[in-house]
Amino acid sequence: MRLRTPLVLLHRWFGLALALFLFISGLTGAVISWDHELDAWLNPQLFQAASGKHRAGTKNGLQLARQVEANDARLRVNYTLTALEPGHAALMSVEGRLDPASGKPYALGFNQLAVDPVTGKLQGTRQWGEVSLARENLLPFLYKLHYTMHIPDARGIELGVWFMGMIGIVWFVDCFIALYLSFPNLRSWRKSLAFRWREKGHRLNFDLHRSGGVWVWLLLLILAVTSISMNLPTQVMRPLVAKFSTLSPNAFDSRTPQPPEKPVEPLLTREQVVALAKTEATRRGWTLPAGGVFYSSGYGLYGVGFFEADNDHGDGGLGNAWLYFDGRDGSPAGGVIPGTGSAGDIFLQSQFPLHSGRIIGLPGRILISAMGLMVAMLSATGLIIWLRKRRARLVKTIQL
Repeated sequence: MRLRTPLVLLHRWFGLALALFLFISGLTGAVISWDHELDAWLNPQLFQAASGKHRAGTKNGLQLARQVEANDARLRVNYTLTALEPGHAALMSVEGRLDPASGKPYALGFNQLAVDPVTGKLQGTRQWGEVSLARENLLPFLYKLHYTMHIPDARGIELGVWFMGMIGIVWFVDCFIALYLSFPNLRSWRKSLAFRWREKGHRLNFDLHRSGGVWVWLLLLILAVTSISMNLPTQVMRPLVAKFSTLSPNAFDSRTPQPPEKPVEPLLTREQVVALAKTEATRRGWTLPAGGVFYSSGYGLYGVGFFEADNDHGDGGLGNAWLYFDGRDGSPAGGVIPGTGSAGDIFLQSQFPLHSGRIIGLPGRILISAMGLMVAMLSATGLIIWLRKRRARLVKTIQL
């Protein structure tokens, strides 16, 4: 009992601190499990080719990226698919090149654009992650809300990412406190798994909170751990995992990122890097095509991913394989090869697939969507329990 009393207080205050953020994160998580499908439904101009099904004259992603940059010298395409699904537009990520007059990147007003693969015409643009409920921005807005709460950056620090990472740490600790409190003794363990459906009111609310949390406890713990991994990978998770397992070098961690005003200009083209990646993939015996290529001007690195045109999200297993190359001399800079490396490497590879449910494909995404609703429900029922007890204490105080 001595331990139980302080743990009850901790659970109460942890719950109050987390409730709003987990409620929002849970609801948004339930939605963004289907972000690609919903985004395409809301914004056909960004996903469906105006020219219809692909036909003779269809360009691949590399050709289209080169054309986009030729049409607007202010921008650089920093991610594109190399092959497109039939009937789909080419949706690319872009960034502003340096403006010679100001020495700063051009303010484009957008960081994504869609191009018709046959005509090469621009079909639409948007600023991914903008605080906006406009049709084209809704899904990116919800996605970023999920892991940053749209808390603005300050002095180069992603405060929202850090904040939600800290929320994940507190949630992780509270998972164990809640489990301990749910089983006060051996005689009452059945109550912690039961729901008094006929009682309704506060008793049912209590059961939904306690028993509901017990039934999905392991899944809640997985979500808490992967939340930390997603938001604080280099600050918390990699150093922690490294204490138990050797980790393969990370191509990005070994380089110092450059500010936007001093981008590392590549000397190799996307085409040259994709050719290097294909040669390396053949050497390794890979059969999947080079499906996408990105360039990080902050690190001077190219990345080439291997996947079919309809699987750029990496459904099933630990995701897609990526190879990295230096943007100036083309030297290999490592990669991420799912299922290979140390136990720690594989653990880290599993974090996003577990968090998104994509590790088991469609069933996993359905499960994670349901878990998002469960997290929101647990947050709401916990707050209701606290309000009811607080009201009872106030009434008792007034009566005295």
